[in-house]
Amino acid sequence: MQTQYFKQYSPALGRDMECKVYGHAGRPVLFIPCQDGRFFDFESFHMTDTWAPWIESGQVMVFSIDTMDKETWSDKGGDPYWRARRHEQWMRYITDEMVPFIRDMTNRCNGWTGFPGVMAFGCSLGATHAVNLYFRRPDLFDGLLALSGIYTASYGFDGYMDDVVYLNSPVDYLANLPADHPFIGQYNQHKGVICVGQGAWEQPETTRRVQQLCQEKGIQLWVDFWGWDVNHDWPWWHKQVAYFLPYLLG
Repeated sequence: MQTQYFKQYSPALGRDMECKVYGHAGRPVLFIPCQDGRFFDFESFHMTDTWAPWIESGQVMVFSIDTMDKETWSDKGGDPYWRARRHEQWMRYITDEMVPFIRDMTNRCNGWTGFPGVMAFGCSLGATHAVNLYFRRPDLFDGLLALSGIYTASYGFDGYMDDVVYLNSPVDYLANLPADHPFIGQYNQHKGVICVGQGAWEQPETTRRVQQLCQEKGIQLWVDFWGWDVNHDWPWWHKQVAYFLPYLLG
């Protein structure tokens, strides 16, 4: 499996950011690690093994990045106003810096022109961020695999709410999405999966709310609930990736 490491200065964040790329050709996938995770977690938790058939066959290239959760969602003792805006800087890092980098590298490796859409993939809080990217920027993200996420910003910001927190709380902004919003047509041209188990440490309530909102708004999304034995842990996420990828890449 071809791998490449990059360390680049991010103007949006004012610091160096690291990432690793797995694969030599194929559709781009952005992997967002779990809470407080690092760019090497895709490899450290053996997701490389699960994705290997699709990576090595040239169907996907996976771009694994760093989170900023320690400064944002996880820093419960910090100022929520500042934390929300620091998170928004990280979102701009992804949309304004990483996506062009992904686009250029993917086009070069595949001999493509134009703009390849990116699939957002994450587990736990990584799934939260992936869903947020998918719904906020359908012009950039045309695929989604979100496993065991919580889709309300109250998870990181408790009772605090302002306009920036709202922008990062899918169950809140989806509830207010007009029925004729142009994003809905874009979502329905894409493929997305949200999955959660109902076993230990799983919290399926906001997944049910996303499912309800998608049904109300006419948004086509595969929302899947796995059994009471399905825990919030890597072994199940490996199984879910292997189950859903043929649909997402088909």
